[in-house]
Amino acid sequence: MIQRGSITFWLSDDFEQTWLYAGEKQRGSQFDYSDKAIEIMLTIKEVFHLTNRSVEGFVRSVFAMLDIHLPVPDHSTLSKRGATLKVNLPKKSSGSLNIVLDSTGLKIYGEGEWKVRKHGYSKRRTWRKLHLGGNPDTGEILAVALTENSVSDDAVVMEMLEQIEEALLSCAGDGAYDKRKVYKALNEHSPDVDILIPPRKNAHIWQHGNSKEERHKRDENLRHIRNHGRKNLAITFVLWQKPSCSA
Repeated sequence: MIQRGSITFWLSDDFEQTWLYAGEKQRGSQFDYSDKAIEIMLTIKEVFHLTNRSVEGFVRSVFAMLDIHLPVPDHSTLSKRGATLKVNLPKKSSGSLNIVLDSTGLKIYGEGEWKVRKHGYSKRRTWRKLHLGGNPDTGEILAVALTENSVSDDAVVMEMLEQIEEALLSCAGDGAYDKRKVYKALNEHSPDVDILIPPRKNAHIWQHGNSKEERHKRDENLRHIRNHGRKNLAITFVLWQKPSCSA
């Protein structure tokens, strides 16, 4: 938690040489600052959720502390130049990752003017469901889907996995994800993924024990629960009893 408040700025050796515009001349007034300078300002703006005026003051103060004698783009320049530049924040990735799936409800405030005029205000609350896939190691949200409240959690797993390019080491979710299509989608995306989804209390075996096909890990977990109880299952699912590991 303490490290979240720590700020570190790394400046390249050619930082001061590339801050001001040195490109070809153009029609009308010339640029004072390079695209790189504007991108740095806009990146700081997005990371710290600042306004144009605030990021101008922030960078001025950083330059003063670092004894950097360079002009800083004002809020008007950021607004004009920012309209034509895109800022892509890099994702932390190590080639493979862990992910936790869950969803939460979002209440919608305000109703459409036509609907209110035609039918009046509704007494029922209107909700949407926000589906999230996050990396528990970094806290980064890797996949998002917004649906009607009636859409089940398992129905959007394929859509969410399409947003993740890296291979998954493990995927965790509650009993709502204990569905065949979830296991199929995860195995197709990352064949070696470790699926940490506890079977539901009313779960049934998917593959008969006498089948010649490879034993299904989910079925083996379910057999273990039936023989030894849910609390005595392997450490994989004991994690779900700890609040710090819940989605």
